[in-house]
Amino acid sequence: MNKDRQPELPSLARTVTGLPPSGIRRFFDIAAKMQDVISLGVGEPDFATPWSIREEAIYSLEHGQTTYTSNYGLLELRSAIAAHISQLYDVQYDPESEILVTVGVSEGLDLAMRSILNPGDEVVVPEPCYVSYKPCIILAGGVPVTVRTTADTNFCVTPEQIEAVRTPKLKAILIGYPSNPTGATITRESMQKIVDYAQRHNLFIISDEIYDRLVYEGEHVCVSALHGAQERTILLNGFSKAYAMTGWRIGYACAPPSVLAAMVKIHAYTMLCAPIMGQKAALEALRHGDASLSEMVQQYNQRRRVIVDGLNSIGLECHMPQGAFYAFPKIVSTGLDAETFAERLLFEQRVAVVPGTAFGAGGEAHIRCSYATSIRNIEMAIERIGAFVQSLDRSDRRLRSITGSQ
Repeated sequence: MNKDRQPELPSLARTVTGLPPSGIRRFFDIAAKMQDVISLGVGEPDFATPWSIREEAIYSLEHGQTTYTSNYGLLELRSAIAAHISQLYDVQYDPESEILVTVGVSEGLDLAMRSILNPGDEVVVPEPCYVSYKPCIILAGGVPVTVRTTADTNFCVTPEQIEAVRTPKLKAILIGYPSNPTGATITRESMQKIVDYAQRHNLFIISDEIYDRLVYEGEHVCVSALHGAQERTILLNGFSKAYAMTGWRIGYACAPPSVLAAMVKIHAYTMLCAPIMGQKAALEALRHGDASLSEMVQQYNQRRRVIVDGLNSIGLECHMPQGAFYAFPKIVSTGLDAETFAERLLFEQRVAVVPGTAFGAGGEAHIRCSYATSIRNIEMAIERIGAFVQSLDRSDRRLRSITGSQ
């Protein structure tokens, strides 16, 4: 057999071949092969997981705790999650029937979609949004129905926008506040209106609240805490962002018993359970991680102000994000589209950002800049971005002088 000749295989699934690659990872992969790059690209804390959390995982390994757990996850951890949510938001979940430990929030999102969607069911997705939202709906056989939001409304969706796209096939509303990529939060009043709308039309709400502890202005609104929400809400959260545990891949889902039981069926056949060492570490995070969390939040808040002030100072209009760790400046003034801006900035000034187009409608005139990096890196990045913007101004002036335009 000719080793150079690849065998002809059956075709791949159309739902997969039709999915675009992640717009975040493309720029991350390019930057990883370059020297002297300042990355404002991937949304990952630059802090190491706090020592006591790491130590708990080491302890579990040293004592041979390397077995499967219940499909639902360690009951001790689920009980701690229930107590955590109760303490923060005064919402009560039964750890035995309403909480599932997942392999990151990403798995929780996938399980939620596959549990509630029949082929052709529609899900409203406000954009700009996290890059996985629409693909997870599509892979579950659903149809994402996007609604464009803008900085003028703090990137918050309204019931009127949902009503404008509603059809008899609408099954759910998928939201994520604080938002990736915009850093926007939503008010209690605005979210209650969405819950009321979901009640009137018998819709599920899937709420991704992975950034709930990273809020700098006002309060985080836990959707399940609102009147009439808990019985129709799938609440997704985890440990990646708040406790700098991205690589541990421990998340959780809270939902009504019938919904959670459906999610566990899929989880049991595909993942079985989350790794026990990670679950032990997550338990330690809930018990003793808040001091480290507070320190990290304080630093993120400082970085937030530095990056937003810096971006505005170089002529890139940027609203002040209330949560998460992303700035979402406008680049309209440069005359470049988001893809071109991000690509040229990377190659000409060695700064990695993500084009807003990666996050859907409403992102075309923006780039996403993560401030989950040091203030020194942020200041150096702003200096380089400023130099890039100035070079565009000089080029524009030269063009006008050549063409004689005003």
